[in-house]
Amino acid sequence: MQNAHFSALSAKHSVLDQRIAAESQRPQPDQLVLASLKKQKLRIKEEMARPS
Repeated sequence: MQNAHFSALSAKHSVLDQRIAAESQRPQPDQLVLASLKKQKLRIKEEMARPS
């Protein structure tokens, strides 16, 4: 079960990474959207690093 949870977090982290990259490539990236995505990504990274 723990491995499935970690896999789900890893997948979410990857999706957020892609969304951040896509937003950054726009001619005028929305800084509020980028900040929100980066905060979400950091929360997931912290949860992944948390001992079980």
